[in-house]
Parts: sequence; structure tokens; C-alpha cells
Amino acid sequence: MVAGRRELAGFASVGLLAYAVDLGLFTCLRGPAGLGPLGAKTLSFVAGCAVAYAGNALGTYRHTRPRGLRPCAVFVAVNLAGAGVQLLCLTVSHYGLGLTSQRADTVSGAGIGMVLGTILRFWGTRTLVFRAADGSGGPTRSWTGTSGGRVGSWTG
Repeated sequence: MVAGRRELAGFASVGLLAYAVDLGLFTCLRGPAGLGPLGAKTLSFVAGCAVAYAGNALGTYRHTRPRGLRPCAVFVAVNLAGAGVQLLCLTVSHYGLGLTSQRADTVSGAGIGMVLGTILRFWGTRTLVFRAADGSGGPTRSWTGTSGGRVGSWTG
């Protein structure tokens, strides 16, 4: 159970750092740089995803040792799905329920949407991106069979 708490704490810490990068870069690109809202958000989202992937790959899920472009592509897809959940919550609240105040938009998009999106991101990151090779959710272990397979780990 302690390992699960560490995983959650690591994921949350990396997520907060990525959020800070996203928000800070968006603010700079929108303000002093003079970019439009969609361009600024696109660039800040990509930077936040890069920080989150690096933080999770090198920190929280370092024991899984992801290789190649597949984990990175799946990570971006999971984060896009999480962003979609946030937008869906905002859309339902604003257009479906008619709650159009700034406070309602903030609660639905940045509150409820962020919580549901983060749950989806945690599940997707854990099960689809940085999954353990043995399927147990624990650290990746090498195969110790005797019919010609690799015995033990020479990589660490």
C-alpha cells in the first residue's frame, strides 16, 4: 500500500509541476509575447505534456523503463483525452445546463473537469503508458526461465 501512495504522490507532484509550466507559459505567451489564445494554449499544453512525461518517466515510473515512441504517443493521447474530459464538462455546464457565469465555467472546467481528467490521466498513464511487463503493476522483472531466456538483469 505504501508503494501505491508513493506512486500517487509522485504522479501528483509531477502533475503540479507540469500544470505550473503550462499555466506560466500560457500566461507569458498570451501577455508579453502577444500570441492568440489557441496558439498560446497549444504551445503551453505541449510543454506541459513534455514536462509530465519526463517527470513520470524519470521519476514516478522509472522502474518500467519505457522505450521508443509508442509510450510517448500514448501519453500524449491520454493527456488529450483528459483535456477532452475537461472541455466536455465545461461544454455540458455552459451550453447544456445554461450555467454561463465565470464562476460556473471555472467550477465545471477547472474544478470538476480537472478532477475527472486527472483520474483518467492517472489510470491511462499507469496502465497504458508505463505498464509493467509482468502485468502485476509492480516493477518490471526479467524472465528467469531456463530454456535459453535471460536470467537476472544486467541493466540495473
